[in-house]
Amino acid sequence: MCIGFYTNSVSTGVDGVTDTNGLFTVTHAAQSENAIVSFEAKKEGYYSILQDIDLGPPYNFEKWSPYKTLVLKKVGRPTAMYARLVDENPPTLGQPIGYDLMVGDWVCVGHKGVNADIVFQKWAYRKSGADYEYKVKVTFPKPGDGIQTYTIPDSEMGSDLRSPHAAPVEGYQAELNKERSAHPGQPTKNDDDPNRVYLFRVRTVKDHEGNIVSAHYGKIYGDFMQFSYYLNPTPNSRNIEFDPKQNLLGGLQSFEQVTAP
Repeated sequence: MCIGFYTNSVSTGVDGVTDTNGLFTVTHAAQSENAIVSFEAKKEGYYSILQDIDLGPPYNFEKWSPYKTLVLKKVGRPTAMYARLVDENPPTLGQPIGYDLMVGDWVCVGHKGVNADIVFQKWAYRKSGADYEYKVKVTFPKPGDGIQTYTIPDSEMGSDLRSPHAAPVEGYQAELNKERSAHPGQPTKNDDDPNRVYLFRVRTVKDHEGNIVSAHYGKIYGDFMQFSYYLNPTPNSRNIEFDPKQNLLGGLQSFEQVTAP
């Protein structure tokens, strides 16, 4: 366990080990009300976790005597996956265009994608930094495919593994709509959430009774259209714990690569 104190551009770190109850207590004095306290916990066989608290003025006893609960996620079965950082708009705005997760490219003329796993449609209007509107519609073309949200618990924020170890069986919806906008005299809209992870299912195959016999599961960190996706290549495996050393997408540029599990 490590507790870091940052005051007046000076950093101080205190390392230690939790007791049998999992508690670790540190007291630190500083000549400033502007301070950041950093909590980091590590253990062999578990994912590290790091959280910060800004203790900016005014002084508050409860805020300045924080009690943090950090939950370490166990390293399970990291697996090879198709993983890529996408930071681009669809080739044509206003039109639905598919994206092939196993190829890492769009499904349209001039691109290499073959199977439209996820379809993106984006509209963009920008007059100024205070007058703009961006909308993204995310859909899934195959019956049974879809997306759902996972909210990271406060005690797990900052974990190297942001997602659960496995994707759920149910709860997927075929459409998701996102909006960021600002117009003079109107409230700003922005539903981006750093505590949110998206979980998805694609390439679903059903039998004649509607039962799922095959599907691929994955996850998304970030939000549209700046996100990292991870897709398990094994049909019906819901394991979404990525091994960064086994990315199945080769030839990626440095700005397309992902390192988070």
